[in-house]
Amino acid sequence: MSEVTARTLDALSSDWSLDNVPLHDVDLELVRDNEDLFYMVAGASFIEIAADLYTRNLIEYYSDAPEIQEWLETKWQHEELRHGYVLKAYTQHVWPEFDWERAYEGFFAEYSAMCTADELEPTQGLEMVARCVVETGTATFYTALASQATEPVLAGIAQRIRADEVSHYKHFFQYFRKYRETQNPGRWKVFGALKRRILEARSSDADCALWHVYQVHKGSGANREEFNILCRRLAKGLRRHYPVSMAIKMVTKPLDLPASVNRMVMAPLTRASNWFLR
Repeated sequence: MSEVTARTLDALSSDWSLDNVPLHDVDLELVRDNEDLFYMVAGASFIEIAADLYTRNLIEYYSDAPEIQEWLETKWQHEELRHGYVLKAYTQHVWPEFDWERAYEGFFAEYSAMCTADELEPTQGLEMVARCVVETGTATFYTALASQATEPVLAGIAQRIRADEVSHYKHFFQYFRKYRETQNPGRWKVFGALKRRILEARSSDADCALWHVYQVHKGSGANREEFNILCRRLAKGLRRHYPVSMAIKMVTKPLDLPASVNRMVMAPLTRASNWFLR
């Protein structure tokens, strides 16, 4: 990485945007032929840009909580869209032959049908638990992507998105704690919300995004069997860099378990994390 690129990435503040991401310094030789990174970056750009779909549902769900509504609309949604447009620009810069717009159009048509208010948890507090799971998934994904990235500008982008996602997690967890004081859901209900969102995440957002990237990238040669092989390959590569301990600590935090119990569950949860990443 050039000295200019390093300085530019280091200087990015919490207000970083596409305007100050040094795409002109991308080392194409380090990333151009890396198909795994292509799929992960393009797929992630789809999910991030579609943030306004579930943001609207959340804003309506928390209609009696103006503080939460304001944060969702002015901070969370803004930052999610920023992630998406930066990843889109990176994809188009490195792989200009990929028809991003056509692939996204197909993704949006399918994904928008999945993002309904019916998918929200039955209480506002438990929905904050579900949001913690989502932010755990994104924060740990970008942590792994930053480690896996063979190109420095992409690694820097992933690191900054990761920092945003950790900040989002902290906000959702803070809101959950406030709801816990009045709703007192109990650990079993919290565990149920965690479990439901983890199982849903394993076969929803990422698969949908990757499928539409794959379809357009492969054209007439696209088929489900080869796509499933691709997904297993991507998961295997990601698993080598995945921060399992970080994921477990974040996803179990809403349970407020005693330290001794936390230590007892680390081993089975590690095995569950490996299953999730298969």
